[in-house]
Amino acid sequence: MTKTVVEEGTGGQDNRPGYGQGREALMAAAIRVVARGGLRKLTYRSVAAEAGVTHGLVVHHFGSRDALLEEALGWAVRRSIETSSLVPTSGRLEDFAATLAGFIAADPDLQAFQYELKLESSRRPELRHHIDLLYDAYRDAVREALACFDVSQEMTEIVFAALDGLVFHQVTSGAPDRTEESVDALRRLLAAHRAQASPRAPGGTLNEPKLSCTRSGDDEHFQRA
Repeated sequence: MTKTVVEEGTGGQDNRPGYGQGREALMAAAIRVVARGGLRKLTYRSVAAEAGVTHGLVVHHFGSRDALLEEALGWAVRRSIETSSLVPTSGRLEDFAATLAGFIAADPDLQAFQYELKLESSRRPELRHHIDLLYDAYRDAVREALACFDVSQEMTEIVFAALDGLVFHQVTSGAPDRTEESVDALRRLLAAHRAQASPRAPGGTLNEPKLSCTRSGDDEHFQRA
C-alpha cells in the first residue's frame, strides 16, 4: 500500500456528492486526480479532497487504493462507451464517429486517466488484465459500429488503432479541429475500402449500409436495410 499524504484537491465543500452518489463521485474524483497528477498523486486524502469528503469515506467504499483504481477504470470504460456511441444515428457512413471530438473535449480527464493506467500496466502486470478488458470493450464498440457497413475485421482493427491515436493526440494537444479533420479522412478511406471490396450495385449508393443503424432510447438496434 502506498503511504498516504495530504494532497490539495479542487473539489471542496461545494462539490460534495449528494446522498447515494458518494461511490460514483469518488471514482470521478480519482479519475481527475490521476489524469492531472499521475498515479503518484493518487491517495485516499487526494481523492477525498477532490470530492469534498473525508478520506475515511474513500476507505469505507473501496478498502484499498488498488480496488479504487480497478473500479474507477471500469466506470470510466462504461461511461466512455455509453456517452460516445460511434454508431451513426443517420445510418450513414459519413456520420461515423461524428461526435468523437466533442466527447473528448467535454471530459479529457476521462481519457487521460485511461492512458495513464495503460502506461502503468507496462510496469505493473497486475493491471494488464483490466487494460485488456478496457481495449476489448473499445474494439467491440468499433466493431459494432462498422458492422453496419460490412467492414472487414482487418480494417476494423486499423480503424480502432486510428481512433485510439486520435483520442490520444487530442487529449495531449487539445486540438478538436484536427480530430474532426482526421475522422473525416478516415471516413473517406472507409468509403474507398468498401467501394473496392464490394462494388456498388446498379442504382445503389456508397453510403447505403448493409445494416441500417437506428437508435431507440438508450439501446442500439440493427435492422435489415
